[in-house]
Amino acid sequence: MTRTILFNKPFNVLSQFTDKGTEGSTRKTLSEFIDVPKVYAAGRLDRDSEGLLVLTDDGRLQSQIADPKHKLPKTYWVQVEGEPDDAALDALRQGVMLKDGKTKPAKVRRMAEPKGLWQRDPPVRFRKTVPDSWLEITIKEGKNRQVRRMTAAVNAPTLRLIRYSVGAWSIDGIKNGEWRDA
Repeated sequence: MTRTILFNKPFNVLSQFTDKGTEGSTRKTLSEFIDVPKVYAAGRLDRDSEGLLVLTDDGRLQSQIADPKHKLPKTYWVQVEGEPDDAALDALRQGVMLKDGKTKPAKVRRMAEPKGLWQRDPPVRFRKTVPDSWLEITIKEGKNRQVRRMTAAVNAPTLRLIRYSVGAWSIDGIKNGEWRDA
């Protein structure tokens, strides 16, 4: 029987069960939160990103989730520095040019800070003279650090990145650092 797990990954946790980094490294991994044999992350979520990580023991499902050719939408809540204007949001909606090519069009909307949002440890660094704002961005591809690079391309650097959903799965009802079966 196939097992699929939805995990609300905390900040500063690797999307893998072991740390193959430098010797003596003390980075947190999935093994500190999930003790389920033979499930693996379907796609990646950078160490400095938070939110939904889907794990499964089904190789075909894992490939379908991770492979951009299946166009599974991924929605992110993004706290950015500044308040992007309509032109910046339109640029994201049309696709922006990055070093590795132009992104596909994204769905983008302004949003209020998500209700019930957990505190990040360590907290986001704020600047008294520069406001911040929240965007909801949905993409159907997965270039390396894509959302961060997209917001930077429109002069709105990402301060905090939370993956809210992958396809029909979301972090609704899952506390940060916890998981449940899909």
